[in-house]
Amino acid sequence: MPTCQTACLFTPPPLAPVHTISWSQPLVWLSRALRDIANAPLMSMAHGLVLILIGAAILTVGHNRFWLMTGALSGFLVVGPLVATSLYSISRAIERGETANWNLIRTTWTQWQSCHDTGRGGYWCMVKFGALLALAATGWVLISASLITVMSPVQVETLQDFMTHVVLAKDGQLFMQWMALGSFLAAPIFASSVVAMPLMLDRRVTVRQAVLTSWSVVLANPVPMALWAALIVLLTLLGLGSYLLGLLVVMPLLGHASWHAYRDLVDASAFPSRDEPIEPAA
Repeated sequence: MPTCQTACLFTPPPLAPVHTISWSQPLVWLSRALRDIANAPLMSMAHGLVLILIGAAILTVGHNRFWLMTGALSGFLVVGPLVATSLYSISRAIERGETANWNLIRTTWTQWQSCHDTGRGGYWCMVKFGALLALAATGWVLISASLITVMSPVQVETLQDFMTHVVLAKDGQLFMQWMALGSFLAAPIFASSVVAMPLMLDRRVTVRQAVLTSWSVVLANPVPMALWAALIVLLTLLGLGSYLLGLLVVMPLLGHASWHAYRDLVDASAFPSRDEPIEPAA
C-alpha cells in the first residue's frame, strides 16, 4: 500500500482554470504593454538597459569563444521570465491603480529572502524555477555543441565559423537539423514558462502548479500560443540583431505583455494572493 507521501506525489495538484482566447489576442498584450511602458517609462527602460549591459558583457568576454558565448546568451534568454519579475509587479500595480515606483522593484527582488516555504508558494519558488530554466539552457548548449561538433565537416570555434560552415553552408542541411533540434527543445520550455512566473508572483502556488497551469494554457490555446511564441522569437531577434540596443524596448515590452497574457489566460482568484500573510501552520 503506498504511503501518504507517495500518494501525494502522484496526486495532481489543484490548478487554476484557464481561458480560451482569440488567435490575435497576443497583439492586444503588446498594445497593453506599450501603455504600461508609457505609464512607467524610466522603470521599464531600466530593465532593458540592464539586459543590454549584461549582454554586452557576455559578448565582450566570449566574442572569440563561440560555445561559451552561446551558452551564456542561451541561459540569459531562457531565464528572461525571471529577470522580468519586477516588470510583472509594475504591470500589476498599474492595473490596480497603485503607485509603481522604485521601492516596488526593490521589494519584488528582496521579498523572496524571507519566504523560503516553497510548499506554500513562497518567493523562493520563483528562484527555483529560474534555476531550472538555466539548467535547461545549459543542456541545450551541450546538445547543440555536440551536434555541430559531430556533423560539421570542419571544426567550429568562432561565430564566423558557425556562420560560414553551418548557417551559410551550401546544402543547409546541418543548419536545418540544428534549427529543428532547437525548436524541439524550446517548445516544452515555452509551454512550461508562458504564464508560470506571473502566476507565482501573483498567487501562492508551487512550481508544479505553475508549470502545469502553463501547459494547460498552451493545450487550450495552441494557435494563439504559437503566435505568441513567434512574436517573442521575432522581437528577441530584433533586439539582438540591433547590437542589443533594441532590447531597451523589447525587454520591457515582452515583460509587461507576459503579465497581460497571464491575466487573460488564467483565473487564479481561488488561490491566496501573495499580498496576503501566510497563516501559521496548525
